[in-house]
Amino acid sequence: MMNIENKLADAIINGIKTLYGQDVLPEQVQLQKTRKEFEGNFTLVVFSFLSISKRNPEQTAHEIGKYLQQNESAVATFNVVKGFLNLTVDSDLLVDLLNHVYTDEYYGLTAVTDTSPLVMIEYSSPNTNKPLHLGHVRNNLLGNALANILAANGNRVIKTNIVNDRGIHICKSMLAWKKYGKEETPETSGKKGDHLVGDYYVAFDKHHKEEIAVMMSKGMS
Repeated sequence: MMNIENKLADAIINGIKTLYGQDVLPEQVQLQKTRKEFEGNFTLVVFSFLSISKRNPEQTAHEIGKYLQQNESAVATFNVVKGFLNLTVDSDLLVDLLNHVYTDEYYGLTAVTDTSPLVMIEYSSPNTNKPLHLGHVRNNLLGNALANILAANGNRVIKTNIVNDRGIHICKSMLAWKKYGKEETPETSGKKGDHLVGDYYVAFDKHHKEEIAVMMSKGMS
């Protein structure tokens, strides 16, 4: 189904040719959404056509509006505000468009092909030394939504999640457990494993700050 804005633009180009005997380029048709304080759905700025029509803005807008109302089924009514032609789209056409959008399962989607751009979305890859929380749920929802948007726009999307990405954060927990843990385990402590690891991550930071304070008190930096 043709886009309503494109349909109107084509009718305007044909109208200019019929009324004034000159061709205009699509980029010369300045069609925009009508501002909410005015009646209409789309507004045509007619100033660029004055050199062709040889008339003032109001006359030019009225002539184009009358042509569209008589020759383009998409236009129900029109009104002119100075050099602006406000067009009201026929309600039946809008209903047809909505029905088309509703019944077309793939409306607005760009088909993915073997040559489509390849995009990787990595999320949410939680730290292995901290408990999961609502922030991770948020990142999962955002990551999945972004992947769906990219796919809908014709990209080949690969979703990935880095599991057990060990770095300095897990090393801090391991060192703290080795120095201060006394062989503590989730079973002996009655804690979830990720909570226990998180506790030792915090313990590392605490003991590290204490060591730094002692070194500074001795004049060491």
